[in-house]
Amino acid sequence: MPVDLALYQPDIANNTGTLIRLCACLGTTIHIIHPTGFAFSAKTLTRAGLDYLDHAAVHEHNSWTQFEQWRRAAERRLVLLTTKSPTSAYAARFEADDIIMVGRESAGVPDAVAAAAELALRIPMQPGLRSINVALAATLILGEAKRQTDGFTALQ
Repeated sequence: MPVDLALYQPDIANNTGTLIRLCACLGTTIHIIHPTGFAFSAKTLTRAGLDYLDHAAVHEHNSWTQFEQWRRAAERRLVLLTTKSPTSAYAARFEADDIIMVGRESAGVPDAVAAAAELALRIPMQPGLRSINVALAATLILGEAKRQTDGFTALQ
C-alpha cells in the first residue's frame, strides 16, 4: 500500500489544486477532509491543478470523523506535519501505509486531530520563521516518504 496524502479542511484552492496535481504525477491518493474554505469544484481547482485533476485519485471525506473512521478501519498510520512537533521529518522512518496529513493554511489542525496522529513531525527551518507554505511542506515530506518506501520504483 503506497503512502497517501491528506489535507485537513484546506483553505486555499490553489494549494489544493497544486497538491492534487502533485499526487496525480506521483501516483499518490489524496484525501480531502471537508469542509474546505472554498467551493470545492473543478472550476476552483483548475488554475493550479490544470488538466491533471482527471488523473488524480481524490478521496473526499465529509468530515474529520468520517476520515478517521475510514483510516482506522483501513489500519493506516497517520503522520501529521506540524510546526509544533520537536521531531524532524528527516529523522523519521516512514512506512508504506502511512497517510501524511497537513492542516489548514490558516490554523493547522485542532488538538483532537493532532492527538489522533501516531507520529507528528516538523520540517527543520531557520529560527524565528513561522512555517513553509503547506503545498511545499507536503511536497517535501511526501517525496521523502516515497523515497524511503520505494514509492518511486513504479514511476518512470
